Amino acid sequence: MITGINGVRIRRAAAVVGTGALLAGGALTAPAQAATAPSVSAKGAFMLNSATGSTLYSKYADTKRPMASTTKIMTARVVLSTPDLNLDRKITVRQAYRDYVTAKGASTADLKTGDKVTIRQLLHAMLLPSGCDAAMALADTFGTGTTTSARTKSFISKMNAKADTLGLTNTHFDSFDGNSTQNTNYTTPRDLAKLARSAMKYSTFAGIVKKPKTVQYATTSTGGTRTYTWYNTNQLLGSYSGAIGVKTGTNTPSGPCLVFAATRNDKTVIGVLLNDQYRYTDAAKLLDYAFGTSSASTMRLRTLPTGAQRD
Repeated sequence: MITGINGVRIRRAAAVVGTGALLAGGALTAPAQAATAPSVSAKGAFMLNSATGSTLYSKYADTKRPMASTTKIMTARVVLSTPDLNLDRKITVRQAYRDYVTAKGASTADLKTGDKVTIRQLLHAMLLPSGCDAAMALADTFGTGTTTSARTKSFISKMNAKADTLGLTNTHFDSFDGNSTQNTNYTTPRDLAKLARSAMKYSTFAGIVKKPKTVQYATTSTGGTRTYTWYNTNQLLGSYSGAIGVKTGTNTPSGPCLVFAATRNDKTVIGVLLNDQYRYTDAAKLLDYAFGTSSASTMRLRTLPTGAQRD
């Protein structure tokens, strides 16, 4: 089922975007004659008005699906809600984080054993190149217990507790990075959009996920300086005018996933596409639908450099 602005049921159709403005005043509202909602290839999709939380688009919005690395939005959300958080606290990279990435064949920020990196840098490393090593470092740091296994398990419990607090009734985590261990790492498009909306209220999170690239400096185990250059796997950034985040995700059970956000004329929308092989063009179509524009047909995706992580 697909529903359009304000939850009105509409028939699946190709995108037909009018030239009239879809938005009026300070909030996203349905015009007298709304443009026809676009058809997207996602198994599940949802889009909301960030200011009000109202539904702008819905397709199987409450069907549970695996979410791959979009899981890391919750990892960041838990870290950022930690009382008395010091983003400049330094963490020493453990070999276990690198071993985990190797064992999983997971995306990586290529953190080097012994390097001292800040919590802020770990958030960059997790959210831009989708580093599972950085996600593990954060889970290990903010969980409780006497072993890495115990601490990461504790952190995942915190993720589920936060999901309950946020009212994400159709979401469950069994991993800190989306590499599911029990096939019980799932969400719905609606829940994931609500999570992203919550995370984007943190200026640190919003400031990180809008960056196409970052260069960070860390202290090595011998006291030297290492330069890390990380590219954002979200190719909508720098491609669609107004795009401001937020996170990609891809693995075999999940398919290509994308949580996206954009702002135009002080109006922000947040959307989710789960299992969508055309996630970037479909995101652009949905954003055009929300903004009453027609950018998708001319959008050219930002190219990631050779060697940059893909997710």
